[in-house]
Amino acid sequence: MNDLALLLTPEGRALLEEVRDTAPADELAVATRLRRDHPAELVSAALGQARLRQRATAKFAPADARRMFFTPNGVEQSTRASVAEYRARRLRDLGVASVADLCCGIGGDAIALARAGIRVLAVDRDPLTAAVARANAEALGLADLIEVREADVTGVDTAGYDAVFVDPARRGGRGRIFDPEAYSPPLSWAVATALKAPRAALKIAPGVPHEAVPAEAEAEWISDGGDVKEAVLWFGTGAPGGVRATLLPGPRTLAGRGLPDPEVRPVGRYLYEPDGAVIRAHLVAEVAEEVGGGLIDPTIAYVTADELRPTAYATAYRITDHLPFNVKKLKALLREREVGTLTVKKRGSAVEPEELRRKVKPQGPHAATVFLTRVAGAPTMLVGGPA
Repeated sequence: MNDLALLLTPEGRALLEEVRDTAPADELAVATRLRRDHPAELVSAALGQARLRQRATAKFAPADARRMFFTPNGVEQSTRASVAEYRARRLRDLGVASVADLCCGIGGDAIALARAGIRVLAVDRDPLTAAVARANAEALGLADLIEVREADVTGVDTAGYDAVFVDPARRGGRGRIFDPEAYSPPLSWAVATALKAPRAALKIAPGVPHEAVPAEAEAEWISDGGDVKEAVLWFGTGAPGGVRATLLPGPRTLAGRGLPDPEVRPVGRYLYEPDGAVIRAHLVAEVAEEVGGGLIDPTIAYVTADELRPTAYATAYRITDHLPFNVKKLKALLREREVGTLTVKKRGSAVEPEELRRKVKPQGPHAATVFLTRVAGAPTMLVGGPA
């Protein structure tokens, strides 16, 4: 709290601007120089904050990250801005004008909601986190739309708001928490709170079991640039029991249609690798129908087909070789093809990509992709490249 108070002073703000682009290797020299004219505590706080702001550009626009304030946990656990903006737009499109943002963290979601024109009550029980969220709302000119309250979210009255957004803590002293009832607050509390509101969105880990999704919720898995970021349980959307996979940028959304599992087929000319959000949402059957394909194995989420059809929800590869798993044969094939750039993908294989790459020692001007997987239960190598 003292560090933040120092940084919010005119001297602190000026010092933050001065050290903004300091490289880690230069910190000691810069700190030594600045301590001649500034208190050591302030110099240390400014350099630490500059380091956090540099890390935050992976999640926030650089122009925002340079003005915002962060804690180490805040950088690590905050929502990527593109995902927060997508959720905020969806709430706005549902007619939401006010949101109670419970477990607001450093305010990333509240910022996205406010920029969508939504009035926000942002609540966090940690004094420093709440103070950082308040400072961020002010730094970005959104204080008129964001009220920050330091409080236990379980005691907050949300009755006056169009929607509730809950992002429970999913990390403890030993790292990630996988049991939804071990979240803080527990998922059951978040669901009960959501059911009292006209609309609600609960952010949860993407690995949540489908059986843990309440019947009243619409479940959505979101990926950004191919990386699965989160799952969201939506309430009040008019689609209870619905399942969606949304890919960013875009957005492109694939809705579940309750299709049966695709049939298993022999490997064809093309292999489709569904996006991770599609796989997490159990919508591989929808992709298979879209491309006219089937599975290479009943337990593997690779789709095969003889025709190349465009789809936003999977990456297509042209398969040139279908081999039983054998490192020597793969090495000989790659040498014959003069493959020096080798991409190794795996699904259903215990072999590590780097281990295989070391063994085959690819050399040459050409590129290829090898899939380590199972076909009809047998360890298999599929070789090809992007279609």
